[in-house]
Amino acid sequence: MIKSMVYYGNTSIGEVEVWPKGDTNLGAAAWAREIRVDRLSPPSERCLPLAVMHTVAVGARCLVMESRPPKAADEPPPPLVAMHAACLRDNKTAVVPLGEEELHLVAMTSGRNLTNHACFWGYKVPFGLYNSCLTMLNLRCLGIVFDLDETLIVANTTRSFEDRIDSLQRKLSNETDPQRMNGMLAEIKRYQDDRSILKQYIEGDQVYDDGKMYKVQPEIVPPLSDNHQSLTRPVIRLQEKNIILTRINPL
Repeated sequence: MIKSMVYYGNTSIGEVEVWPKGDTNLGAAAWAREIRVDRLSPPSERCLPLAVMHTVAVGARCLVMESRPPKAADEPPPPLVAMHAACLRDNKTAVVPLGEEELHLVAMTSGRNLTNHACFWGYKVPFGLYNSCLTMLNLRCLGIVFDLDETLIVANTTRSFEDRIDSLQRKLSNETDPQRMNGMLAEIKRYQDDRSILKQYIEGDQVYDDGKMYKVQPEIVPPLSDNHQSLTRPVIRLQEKNIILTRINPL
């Protein structure tokens, strides 16, 4: 066991005791003496963070971290306890960047029913992997991997959205399992939202998303060969939704 200080950014939020697990050598880890939390992860809407970690972590749990007991009975709890409560409440993890990896601190409830106490389990994952996995779980969508030898585009039109919505609604009318029904309703809602965005683009070359207006920006497409001319496309990129809106034939 080693004693360490936890920081959120540059602010000290509490002293902790850290126990290594598995093959972890905390004595050789410079970051273990000052554990610097950079941010909290996005909330997990479907699975507990611990369940996600069992799927994406490079190895098993690498450490257990607990807040040190107060020196006096009337001593106020450190900010670390508030962060622990927020992680439990919102299904978030505390993220410690470690170069090409991230240490995710998963808030755990204490089996000893201690008050003003924080307990975290630590897992190492490749940088960005937890967020990517969380996005797919929250949206109930799997990622698509393409052969890098080919340039492929997954495109949707108004007609394709309508066909998918109709197909799901027909399946929904015959479904009796509540969990499957909820999944279908969520998928229909996503298609309807995407169709609404596409309709805005078609009608006005602009879209509203989360109260913000996005207008088309001209983007030049280089010619495929000397026999082709360059093409200018009207494009709207919604980065947070991974959506690109354009016209197949902009002329």
